[in-house]
Amino acid sequence: MKELSLHILDLVQNSIKAGATEIKIKVIEDLVADQMKILIVDDGKGISDEFLEEVLDPFTTTRTTRKVGLGLPLFQAAAEQCSGGLNISSKEGEGTKVKATFQHSHIDRAPLGDIEETIATIIQGNPNLEIYYRHVINDEEFLFATSDFRKRLEEVPLDEPEVLSFIKEYLSENIEKLKQQNYKD
Repeated sequence: MKELSLHILDLVQNSIKAGATEIKIKVIEDLVADQMKILIVDDGKGISDEFLEEVLDPFTTTRTTRKVGLGLPLFQAAAEQCSGGLNISSKEGEGTKVKATFQHSHIDRAPLGDIEETIATIIQGNPNLEIYYRHVINDEEFLFATSDFRKRLEEVPLDEPEVLSFIKEYLSENIEKLKQQNYKD
C-alpha cells in the first residue's frame, strides 16, 4: 500500500468485523528519536492465542471468500523495511492492539497519507462507531473523538454529507497546524 493510512483503514475494517464498537488510532511522530509509531486498539472479540501465533502468515485468514489475508503481513513488511516492526497483542473477549514502528526518516517509509479521508470513510460506513484519533508530533498533540461531535450535534448523524465534510476539514486544519508547529525546514 502506498500510504500508511490505507493500512490503518484495513486494520479498522478488521476490527469492525471483529465486533468492535470503539477503536483508538494513535499516530506518534517522535522527530528527535526519528521514530513513527502507529497504534490501533479495539474492543472487538479479540484473537485466540492459537490464531494469534499464525495471524502474520498471509495464508492464515478468517475470511471465507478467499484463503489469504495480506493486511497484517503487508503492514508488518512495511514496518520492517523501515527499520521497525509490528507487534500484536490480543485477548479473547477484550480486543486487540496492533503497534507498528518505523524509522521516521527512512527513505522507504510510506507517507501517512490522507488520514482525514480515511477517518471520514470509516465514519461514513460506520456512523455509530466510537473513533478516537490522536496524532502526536514531539510534545504536541491533537485529539479527535466522534463522541465529542455526537454531543455537539445531538440528533444529527455523523454520516451526513455536510458533517463528514466538516469533520474532514476539522481534521485537516488541526493536523496541518500540528505539523507546522513541529516540522522545521
